[in-house]
Parts: sequence; structure tokens; C-alpha cells
Amino acid sequence: MTTATIIDTDVRLRDTVIRQLDWDPEIDARSLGVCASEGVVTVSGFTDTYAEKLAAERAVKRIRGVRAVANEIVVRLRHPRTDEDIARDAADAVSHSEALEDAVQVVVHHGHITLSGQVDWLFQRQLAEDLVRHVRGVIAVHNHIAVTPRAEAHDVKQRIMRALHHHADVDARQIEVTVSGHVVTLTGTVGSWVEHEAARQAAAQAAGVTRVDNHIGVASKVADLADEIW
Repeated sequence: MTTATIIDTDVRLRDTVIRQLDWDPEIDARSLGVCASEGVVTVSGFTDTYAEKLAAERAVKRIRGVRAVANEIVVRLRHPRTDEDIARDAADAVSHSEALEDAVQVVVHHGHITLSGQVDWLFQRQLAEDLVRHVRGVIAVHNHIAVTPRAEAHDVKQRIMRALHHHADVDARQIEVTVSGHVVTLTGTVGSWVEHEAARQAAAQAAGVTRVDNHIGVASKVADLADEIW
């Protein structure tokens, strides 16, 4: 691939990302900047909420041709809240979830939420983070929740492979699953970040899994970038 072709591809990818951010109703793209280099997209600027920062990252990952994302967005609150108010809302959000059963503790310092505690399933760890990141005033979330399965799970690899094969968004033929104790490692190559994330989520839902190391690569496919979201 010539230098001119690479530059042209970078420009097309950048423009596609900009259109995607402008189109997404969860994002105010007016304060965001985008650059792209060989499939690596950097998004910078400012958002009013932590949830919007993560929404921008998800929007970029949905685009074909994106191999990696550098999220340099800074959360700049228009109306800051006290740590006490944030902590109260975050604790309420977690405590109202039957799946967590009061297993999670919340600490807030300067708008940064730290989660701790112990749960039985990996999906519960992610659920707690999902619940608090939408709390108004949050700048970042640090998840230190430990996953400790109640019992040893059997046939973990087979269960995960079945889940991948049944998942509509995943081509399981391109993915290799390795299980060591309670840790699952995913390798291979997929065509999009949607597949990459779907594979991780499928593995995380298996009983007995405490961590998923997702080493799946995302192939860069740039032929149809101009029509990506239109």
C-alpha cells in the first residue's frame, strides 16, 4: 500500500468516525476531535458526562476499519456535584439491583468512583460498573470488585464455544478459546469491534470465569468506509 493510499484511507476513516459521532444521539460531538492513522482512531476533546465519554468510544468501535481506539476525552462537568451526592446515587443504583445483593461497596473521591466487594459471576462485576457510570457527576469508574465462584465449573471451554457459535454477531470459526483455571483467553481475528466485544461478553457469562483476557485482533477492512453509516 502506497503512502498516498494510506493517507487517503486515514482521511476516509476519520470522516466516517466524525459522521458517526455527529449521528449518535447520546453524543454531543461539537467538542470532540478525531484523527486516524492506519486503523487506530484517537478521539479527544471534552464531554459533560462519563457515560458520554464511553458512548463515544462505543460509537467509534462500531465502525468497520477501526483496529484500536485511543480515548483521550476529558470529562468536564458543567455542573459539578459533591462526592456525597454522587456516592448516595451510586449506592442506590447498586443496591436496587437484585443481581448484586448488597455485595458491592462504593467510594467516591473527587468524582472518581471506586467499586469493591466480592461477587460470584463476572457479569455481576460488569453490571455494577454499568449501573454507576450513568450517575450524574461521575468523572471515572475504577472497578476493583473480586470475582470468586462458589463452585468449580466444568466444561467451561465447551460452554463458551457453544455460546460463541450461537451468537449472531460472532464468527466463532475465527476464535480460539483457552481456559486455565478460572481465566479464559480469547485469540484469533474478527472483522469488527462489535464481534470483539460480543465474544468477550459471551465468555464472561460462563460459570466459573473470573477473568477474560481478550487478545482477539480486529482486521482492518476499509473498502466501504464512505458508506459505513449511510
